[in-house]
Amino acid sequence: MKIGVFICHCGNNISATVDVEQVAQHALTLPGVVCAHTIPHACSEPGQQLIKKNIQEKGLNRIVIGACSPRVHEATFKRVLAQAGLNPYLLEFANLREQCSWVHEDRQLATGKAIDLIDMAVNKAARLEPLTSSKVDVNKRTLVIGGGIAGIQAALDIADSGHEVALVEKTPTIGGNMARMDKVFPTLDCSACILTPKMVEVASHPNVTLYTYSEVEQVSGFVGNFKVKIRKKARLVDMEKCTGCGSCTLKCPVKAPSEFNMGLDNRGAIYIPFPQAVPHIPVIDKTVCSYILKKKCGLCQKICPTGAIAFEQQDELTEEEFGAIIVATGYELMDWTVYGEYGYGKYKDVITSMQYERILSSSGPTGGHIKRLSDGREPEVVAIIACVGSRDAARGRPYCSSVCCMYSAKYAMLTREHLPNAQVYIFYMDIRACSKMYEEFVQRAQEKYGANYVRGRVSKIFERNGRMVLQGADTLLGQSVELEADLVVLAVGITGTQSTIELAKKLNISHDEYGFLTENHPKLRPVESSTAGIFIAGACQSPKDIPLSVAQASSAASKVLGLISHDKLETSPLVAEVTILKCVGCFRCLSVCPFSAIEEQVLRDGTKVAQVNPALCQGCGLCSATCPPAAIALRGFTDDQLISQMESLCQLNPEL
Repeated sequence: MKIGVFICHCGNNISATVDVEQVAQHALTLPGVVCAHTIPHACSEPGQQLIKKNIQEKGLNRIVIGACSPRVHEATFKRVLAQAGLNPYLLEFANLREQCSWVHEDRQLATGKAIDLIDMAVNKAARLEPLTSSKVDVNKRTLVIGGGIAGIQAALDIADSGHEVALVEKTPTIGGNMARMDKVFPTLDCSACILTPKMVEVASHPNVTLYTYSEVEQVSGFVGNFKVKIRKKARLVDMEKCTGCGSCTLKCPVKAPSEFNMGLDNRGAIYIPFPQAVPHIPVIDKTVCSYILKKKCGLCQKICPTGAIAFEQQDELTEEEFGAIIVATGYELMDWTVYGEYGYGKYKDVITSMQYERILSSSGPTGGHIKRLSDGREPEVVAIIACVGSRDAARGRPYCSSVCCMYSAKYAMLTREHLPNAQVYIFYMDIRACSKMYEEFVQRAQEKYGANYVRGRVSKIFERNGRMVLQGADTLLGQSVELEADLVVLAVGITGTQSTIELAKKLNISHDEYGFLTENHPKLRPVESSTAGIFIAGACQSPKDIPLSVAQASSAASKVLGLISHDKLETSPLVAEVTILKCVGCFRCLSVCPFSAIEEQVLRDGTKVAQVNPALCQGCGLCSATCPPAAIALRGFTDDQLISQMESLCQLNPEL
């Protein structure tokens, strides 16, 4: 056994707290260690060359690296071993930065702990075995879940490269939240003018299969070979026969609140969500349709010139195979009703930001005319309250929603364009305008459009003489404020959706407490999920604006193209394996596996035992820790290897 130990200074991240030379000298006293070096930057080219040179000249067959987190650089040093002709899995990492130097201030204590970590790593390295990866075929098709701007962009990027894409959207039309918006910052160009051409393009693209009014029912398989069941919900309208003339939507006598217009007006039981909807085909709302509920009416079926109404239509399940999946399920507004002091629902003239978008839009319920909802009059004073549901730890939303400052400034501009004589007040905590042209945009709202910014929170809103009275504080002036307004707009923050959380469970990917999907690494792998082959894009990952959502969608698409450019993929050998003779068939492992990698295997005598699908297994070790008879071992982390680490630690520290 010839073990080489390499201790990284990591600039001064490690060496400022740990005496790396002392650690290296200790390593030379350990059994099997033939060389120990300290390196200023082990991940640099000179550092990697030194490791390769020692492997080749001294015949090293086990390597221990004492550096920063293996999550960041383990793959780098595995490549170094492979280039030097050594099996890359004969590498053991000791995390001397995150687990030692960064958590201690006492140099002597940190050095002692570093010695312990290196001692444990050397003992485990002596018991490492060469491992080899297997290869799996790669399906070239991609599934994109979510038909907002991020999902559309990702689908188009992949489709334009010549690969097939299936785009699944749960609502009757693609477009997402962007379709509701009137104009977008910082250019104030028409949202529909930007979005509609892309909607039409993705729907007509020869490489894109569009599934609207559909949901992902079940996902199985692994990177390169996902099997997905898609439920196509019954529209009760034959899409092949329908011409989108809209006659049925005009004659329907049943009315229900319009989801697209945020409940500001009504639509029929059969409806097309908005004029630019893609596909431009109506859908019947089964929860309110008189014919479905009472077998009465049926007027839409009688007047349809093409006989497209199909009340007998049922949901369809289709199963398709994909090599990669992109999740772009978007966001929803935080629950603003928890702010009872603002009077939403009690006062008609207190509305949300998305409702104001629909009021401003020429295709909205008021035709683009700003009106008080209580009496239809044009408001003389409009007040906008920022950070409703953002940066508010007391309401469970401590994060910044990223876009509220900007769309508040946008509302000030658009309000003054519609109503030149109106006054606009924006109550804010801090102004965060960090992207290109954003600071100038806010300044324009103040200087050219005369928006009045009041730094402070509103504590209460109530009605007096037909107007909304806002009570709060101006923290710059250090005094209380009372303002009478005709219309109050709550700039509501954004959060992840409940449907995204449910989808994450089906995909076996992680999400945070706010419903946003968790990326694999915030800096180095920002569009990759915790499950190989599944990528995330847009506001389902974190609050972000349209430009950043589009950029992230293209980034996810590039990752997918990199993946499906291979005919075969190598799988990690660091997976669980079952010793059949020990397995008692209790299948506790099956119940705890978060990646559905455990399967039942029936032996010749009919005995059922567990087996691991190595392509699905992510090496988390839950099954190994759960197995009562210890029938499951995790390659690279066997009981023998882990026990040797603990024994070495106890020998160095008898008090343990």
